[in-house]
Amino acid sequence: MAISISIEVSRNFDVSANLDQVFDLLADVPKSASFFPKVQELIPLGDNSYRWEMEKVGLDKHALQTIYACRYHADKDKRLITWEPVKGVGNGQISGFWKLIPEGDKTSLQFSTKATLELPLPGLLKLAISPVVKHEFSSLLDTYIANLKQHFAAA
Repeated sequence: MAISISIEVSRNFDVSANLDQVFDLLADVPKSASFFPKVQELIPLGDNSYRWEMEKVGLDKHALQTIYACRYHADKDKRLITWEPVKGVGNGQISGFWKLIPEGDKTSLQFSTKATLELPLPGLLKLAISPVVKHEFSSLLDTYIANLKQHFAAA
């Protein structure tokens, strides 16, 4: 038995780097992923698609691991980077986008993602575990954004 948990997260923030620097880093999936916490492995699948294997959470036989794959599209003219799920890979379906807005020597970023995770847990646990999973997902994204901000501040 498995439970399905849907999550939507959006964040807006600014960095002290120009659009070209920001776009080039975010469009390079392996480089961008290096700022994301708890990635166990990022596996290239070809066609700008990657399989993400996150670190296991929990203990022993109760540990859960999120695995998913996305295909990425970067359009510098539109200042947009998008990703969509690769169907049939792992236990997560994740889509989203980065929208970049130049503001002089700075860049304003809009980030949005939607995820559906299928976890091998009894249905009775959905009410209890759903807020925990959503919090952990948001926390990972917040750490990712903080790491990007720190990188661009030092660049």
